[in-house]
Amino acid sequence: MPQRRAAAAEEIVVGNLLDSTGPINIYGLPMVDATKFAIDDINSSGGVLGKKLHLVQFDTQSNNQLYTQYATQLLLESKVAVLMGGITSASREAVRPVVDKYAALYFYNEQYEGGVCDKNVFCTGVTPAQQIGNLAPWAVQEHGPKFYTLAADYNYGHISADWVKVYLQQAKGELAAQEFIPLDVVDFGSVIQRIENARPNVVLSLLVGGNHIAFYRQFAAAGLNKKIPIVSPTFGLGNEQIVLKPEEVEGLTVIYPYFQELDNETNKKWVAAWRQRYGADYPYITDSANTVWNGWHLWAMAANKAGSLEPAKVIAALESGLSFDAPEGKIRLDPQSHHVVHTVHLAKVNDKKGFTIFKSIENVEPSDTKQVCDLIGKPDQHTQYTPKF
Repeated sequence: MPQRRAAAAEEIVVGNLLDSTGPINIYGLPMVDATKFAIDDINSSGGVLGKKLHLVQFDTQSNNQLYTQYATQLLLESKVAVLMGGITSASREAVRPVVDKYAALYFYNEQYEGGVCDKNVFCTGVTPAQQIGNLAPWAVQEHGPKFYTLAADYNYGHISADWVKVYLQQAKGELAAQEFIPLDVVDFGSVIQRIENARPNVVLSLLVGGNHIAFYRQFAAAGLNKKIPIVSPTFGLGNEQIVLKPEEVEGLTVIYPYFQELDNETNKKWVAAWRQRYGADYPYITDSANTVWNGWHLWAMAANKAGSLEPAKVIAALESGLSFDAPEGKIRLDPQSHHVVHTVHLAKVNDKKGFTIFKSIENVEPSDTKQVCDLIGKPDQHTQYTPKF
């Protein structure tokens, strides 16, 4: 027993919450793989404060109650130095009050609807300002002004659909209609009929999860994929382009900071190391996997810089303006908003079950709410800002 205690003292316990099972696991599985890879990479590079990281990871099973339960358990029983995880925004909002209650440090490493402004929280994923703010004007110019929005029926979908209105207005576009689809829906017949009747120039898809893959298949079966272009800030995060046939979705346009096809040295080495670790037949490395990798490395950099695991000291180091050479390219953590400045890329689904990048927009700021989310000037904020009309 004394030996075990001595070994434990040489390790730093860190916690992770992701869905390995459940309907959202199409995003969770690559994120779990990225977590393990990142922990091993940090450990092989000297660890944090000269100690190895010991990962305690729970499968949250796409169940928000489990997120709350396991977050509490990791903070109070495992006493983790940092908590990472969450996929849907609902899961993040199940964790965030627990983190704030215990003044812990939490990284949410996933694309989301933006606006979280919380001293204890760092959001490394891409936001609507970075995605929809560039995708909507491009689609208006390329395809026409009339949009039909389909969104998942929970906080991500609703708030993101509001951002679509904001950016459409700026781009002189118009909203023909918007629909909110529950995550368990698999029959899109009536939705597709309404889209056909509305005759939009573009369908903007904010659909999420394994069940919603059915929409793209049914849309193609109705012959509409040849008539009405789809643009999406969510398609591909769950490897939908692998599940669907190229003829069903080829040409669909997406926007992310990371694509496996990115031609930079860091990414080439990362993809090669990933395939060596997980197999040459790994389907596709997602933007979410890249974001998870970034979150762990930013935290490790900050803890080493702070010379401490104490959340307040690590937060101060994170707010010092860290930058990191990520698979997506160079990223910078914005101290005021606790979000990341990303370069984003517009890409189309190709016939190889991957993406062809055709336009890049460099160093896009994370938020249109930066003027109100200043965690340096107003550190007591624990809120989420949403679009104002």
